[in-house]
Amino acid sequence: MGNEELDMDFEFDDTVTLTLDDGEEVECAVIAIYPVDGKDYIALLPMEGEAADTGEVYLYRYEEDEEGNPNLSNIEEDEEYENAADAFDELLDMEEYDELVDEEELEELDGVIDMEEEE
Repeated sequence: MGNEELDMDFEFDDTVTLTLDDGEEVECAVIAIYPVDGKDYIALLPMEGEAADTGEVYLYRYEEDEEGNPNLSNIEEDEEYENAADAFDELLDMEEYDELVDEEELEELDGVIDMEEEE
C-alpha cells in the first residue's frame, strides 16, 4: 500500500486515476482527506481489479500547490505510515459510530411518531 510512484489525472470529484509503477491505471474512490500531526493524508479505494476485490485501501500524503492543485506522494517512513493508518482506522470507527447513532436516533424518532399517531 502506498509504495507506487504516481502520475494523476486529477479532477477532484470523488475519484482519482492513479498510474502505478508498472503503468497500470487504477480508478479509485476518494474515501477521505484527513490530518495527522500537521500533515494531510488521503485514503483511496480502488474501484476495480484485484485491489478492489480485496478491499485494499491506498494511503498517500496529500498536499495542494499554490493554485489549489492536489498532489499525492508516497509515505516513505514506516512510523509515518502507521500513524496515518491508525488515524484512518479511527476515522472509520467514528463514521461507523455516527451511522449507528443516526440509526438509533431515527428508530427513536419513528417510535415517537408512531406514539403520536396512536393518540
